[in-house]
Amino acid sequence: MLSQIAEEIAKIPDIEARQNTAAYTEILAGLRFKKNLIRQVLSEEIMQESVIYQDIVQKEAFIYTVRFLNRRFSDINLALTERLQVLSAQKLEDLGEALLDFSNITDLEAWLNQQESD
Repeated sequence: MLSQIAEEIAKIPDIEARQNTAAYTEILAGLRFKKNLIRQVLSEEIMQESVIYQDIVQKEAFIYTVRFLNRRFSDINLALTERLQVLSAQKLEDLGEALLDFSNITDLEAWLNQQESD
């Protein structure tokens, strides 16, 4: 059944619609099938290009980064949180690495200022 669905998804001519449909299908298939089977049948690359998949990844990266910052520097203020929320998943990953070198919250502010000026 999953193979038949994958074949039908592959026929969708619009790339964005195909990617989003693949992402929706993978999410729903996860309720019934094992992850390895889903990844074998449905192309993981298509899912990763989906705006839905990217949104999920970005939200998880944001949540993790804010939790790490709050633990390291206590509660960070709303203005900084809002600045973090617009960062891409890749920028949040970069920030995760950069945090290891931060001594205080002003290092975070400087890092964000640098990212916004690039």
